[in-house]
Amino acid sequence: MIELLQVGYEINGKWLVQDINLTIVNGTFLGLVGPNGAGKSTLLRLISGELKPTTGEVRFFGKPIDSYDPKELARLRAYLQQKRDISFPYTALEVVLFGRYPYLNGTKESTCDIAFARKALDRVESGKFAERLYPTLSGGEASRVDVARILAQAPGLFLLDEPTNHLDPRHQVQILNLCKSICLQGKTVIIAIHDLNLASMYADQLLMLKNGISVACGTPESVLTKNMLTETYNIAFNIITHPDGYPWVMPNLDSL
Repeated sequence: MIELLQVGYEINGKWLVQDINLTIVNGTFLGLVGPNGAGKSTLLRLISGELKPTTGEVRFFGKPIDSYDPKELARLRAYLQQKRDISFPYTALEVVLFGRYPYLNGTKESTCDIAFARKALDRVESGKFAERLYPTLSGGEASRVDVARILAQAPGLFLLDEPTNHLDPRHQVQILNLCKSICLQGKTVIIAIHDLNLASMYADQLLMLKNGISVACGTPESVLTKNMLTETYNIAFNIITHPDGYPWVMPNLDSL
């Protein structure tokens, strides 16, 4: 279980996130939505422990996140940043093996670690890139390798910042299906995502942010309403019900 208690983060007199209270139970797929600058990435960094809250506390399983040893924390959660740039000539397999670091205790990767990493690449249909140099991959190919890296880390909590960036529709769906399957195993996924329809299709719960403040939290049906979307994005939306039952939202171009 993850708990955020009155969490806020201030820098240079500006609050990037403020007064976030949230409890996330194991097995939840939580989508963070909101406009650019809403605080989604900052909130993920706070949950990951990369940033220390200015106010409040983040707790994992009843313990403050800063009470965990860094390597222990790395076994509990994996964080996929939005901006990812590896310029050194590592192969894709070597990049994925970075995810096994919390388990190595200063030793070299074992054959089991290598097999684990190859399986992670296969899960995102990237096994064929194993020996390719990471800098030679396209944006979408590199994104899939990055997802394989956090799969290899084998945490209980996955934090993903815009993981569908650079991906074509097929691979967007593949990654989100993978996230859903992870949740069905009792693990937790928190994902920042701009595509409201993909968020509606896959997330169990949505947290909508604006100017660092929570404006709505609940099921996609309760969050993705005309009034809430207009208030948050400053543009009107049309909403229909998808044949599979979830809300399908479209900006009203005449409202610009």
